[in-house]
Amino acid sequence: MPISDNSNPVLPEPARLSKNNLDQINAYWRACTYLAAGMIYLQDNPLLKEPLKPEHIKNRLLGHWGSSPGLSFIYVHINRLIIKYDLNAIFLAGPGHGAPGVLAPVYLEGTYTENYPNKSEDEEGLLQFFKEFSFPGGIGSHCTPEMPGSIHEGGELGYSISHAYGAAFDNPDLIVTVAVGDGEAETGPLATSWHSNKFLNPIRDGAVLPILHLNGYKINNPTLLSRISHEELEHLFQGYGYMPYFVEGNDPEIMHQQMADVLEHCVLEIQRIQREARCSGIPMRPRWPMIVLRSPKGWTGPKEVDGHKVEGFWRSHQVPLTTIKENPAHLELLETWLRSYKPEELFDTTGKLIPELKALAPKGTRRMSANPHANGGLLRKALRMPDYRDYALALESPGKVAAENTRPLGKFLRDIMRDNMANFRVFGPDENASNKLDDIYEASKKTWLADTLPEDADGGELSPDGRVMEMLSEHTLEGWLEGYLLTGRHGFFSTYEAFVHLIDSMFNQHAKWLAMSKKVPWRARVSSLNLLITSTVWRQDHNGFTHQDPGFLDIVVNKSPSVTRIYLPPDVNCLLSIANHCLNSTDYINVIVCDKQKHLQYLDMDSAVKHCTKGIGIWEWASNDDGAEPDLVMASAGDIPTKEALAAVVLLREHFPQLKIRFINVVDLYKLVPNTEHPHGLSDRDFDSLFTLDKPIIFNFHGYPWLIHRLTYRRNNHHNLHVRGYKEKGSINTPLELAIQNETDRFSLVIDAINRIPGLQVSGAHVKEKLRDLQIECCNHAYEHGIDRPEDEQWHWPY
Repeated sequence: MPISDNSNPVLPEPARLSKNNLDQINAYWRACTYLAAGMIYLQDNPLLKEPLKPEHIKNRLLGHWGSSPGLSFIYVHINRLIIKYDLNAIFLAGPGHGAPGVLAPVYLEGTYTENYPNKSEDEEGLLQFFKEFSFPGGIGSHCTPEMPGSIHEGGELGYSISHAYGAAFDNPDLIVTVAVGDGEAETGPLATSWHSNKFLNPIRDGAVLPILHLNGYKINNPTLLSRISHEELEHLFQGYGYMPYFVEGNDPEIMHQQMADVLEHCVLEIQRIQREARCSGIPMRPRWPMIVLRSPKGWTGPKEVDGHKVEGFWRSHQVPLTTIKENPAHLELLETWLRSYKPEELFDTTGKLIPELKALAPKGTRRMSANPHANGGLLRKALRMPDYRDYALALESPGKVAAENTRPLGKFLRDIMRDNMANFRVFGPDENASNKLDDIYEASKKTWLADTLPEDADGGELSPDGRVMEMLSEHTLEGWLEGYLLTGRHGFFSTYEAFVHLIDSMFNQHAKWLAMSKKVPWRARVSSLNLLITSTVWRQDHNGFTHQDPGFLDIVVNKSPSVTRIYLPPDVNCLLSIANHCLNSTDYINVIVCDKQKHLQYLDMDSAVKHCTKGIGIWEWASNDDGAEPDLVMASAGDIPTKEALAAVVLLREHFPQLKIRFINVVDLYKLVPNTEHPHGLSDRDFDSLFTLDKPIIFNFHGYPWLIHRLTYRRNNHHNLHVRGYKEKGSINTPLELAIQNETDRFSLVIDAINRIPGLQVSGAHVKEKLRDLQIECCNHAYEHGIDRPEDEQWHWPY
């Protein structure tokens, strides 16, 4: 779809603000900057009613001053337009370390006090507000979940734009203003996320107004975008498909007028774009406006300290003055700096913001800090869900037929989307068809507002009205999904197992956000982040070694047990049951590992529901120890490991018919953890009952074997637990050959069992030799024919 030429970078003659308007806006901004500095430095004397003394200063000076004045500057000007045009807007701060610059206006507009009554709008409350910032028992220096209005912490840089677009999707009335740090703009995730404008439909979606906060420096280096020419920077954003506008300078009065003109033009341009698209019904891709704000780093702070430049330089990034208590000259400099904001003109004698400034903030839920979109659980509506049982695979007996595990899930997701066309989207990096989820295109095509070609009509599945979000950037997809969920909607994300590591850090950040949010009583519950990991390690016949990495699970278990869940459904019906559960859940990250290729099917739907509800269980049909003590416990987690473990059971029973074998399958990985460590964990009594106190356990696992040891190291029979899993061996292999290399194959499992079971270590020697010969035969067949032996590939449960 061609980009519409709808903007001119030359602004019309502005309706200039009066001197009184400018003075009031500047005074409100002074109040914000005063509070931002006070948060970093003061633990007493919050309004400077007496001369500043060393004991008024915090013992540890923590926080980031450099970007705070610019963030407050943006926030104050958005507030003016919210009041003038009754805008529905939220604010995201990409430079998360600039939290003082956002906390200040949040406090001044009253929302902070409403949520934290002890931080009242008076001198005592202001003192408590100052003291809690970057203080033990208080709040961090980012835009954390404790901050009203925040859905983006910025603890890790690069995700502000993608979060903003995720918030705007399906929110036609919402404007998401996002301040992008120029240090953040150097990250890979941020660079790809500028392309999100090709996915924003001006008819059904809201708008994103990016403001690149170009203050010139990172921690102690210049930023790249601040050191290229104005022309090059302008061309860069025009190349991304935006119409950039520039606000530049350091004189507050001039900058306030510039910002008022430019920001108002951008808001009116957004409204014009949306109005034209909605009236015509044609979702053309416009050149959405964006702003480059070039202001000094550490604006309005100390110009120099000890002969070194501070304002407008990297030395203002964190704490411009650090030796306050022991250096009288620095204490005097700090007092001069703080008094330059004239707090006595901004606050009355009780510590309240004066009424004429208080009137500059929006009211009620029009305040960005009180907007329900920034506490998305308030807006969340449960999905209309079809009955997942309707998609079940009918089975007469276990382990006889093979099917693609994810194909029925695609049909399930298709119908969920069809019934929830305003609050559910599916995300994937150009892999939904590969992952056998392509039935979703029957309900909605892929979102696409970039150019199209005639041949796209033949299987391209592209549409401006699509709801399937595909872009070859896992970072951008994850950011979209997080922004979508945090503003009250639902989603589902699938990706290849080897490359889910691309979003390790994003997963970490979201998990931390959820864990912290659970401790904030006013935060409403949001939909869980549901992540399907497929194209797994054991079926990389053509991709090879680079696509073999099941280690994301090791990352997941590092996070709080209050928010993480891991499921390894072995077949179609278990996957459907798990997916249904996850899509109905809130405040979790649900990680589902299930391969897309054909696999043996084991449980009918009733059995699958019971098994998934328990999360772990004995498969009676695969066991022969009922009424007796087992000689061996064979356990599995994952599709291919389960097949190989079952095949090993058959071999053991054929060669040693006297053996009593108990077969256990684990679908909820956290069942292995003690219930004192995770809410899903088994009690020691239940674990001992399943795995025994003294019998050998062979555990065939989907991932790296040491993860199972990590989860079970405190269990009573851990010394008898022997785990087989991926050990970084493989390349272009057949499935069985890859399993043989990593010793997760049926033959290796039987050999291991013979070595572990008393009485078989000597008598089983001949069987071991036969099995080793079979391993060689299997590998030779693969090397000669390129496939596994038919009897191995087509193996099924014989009983």
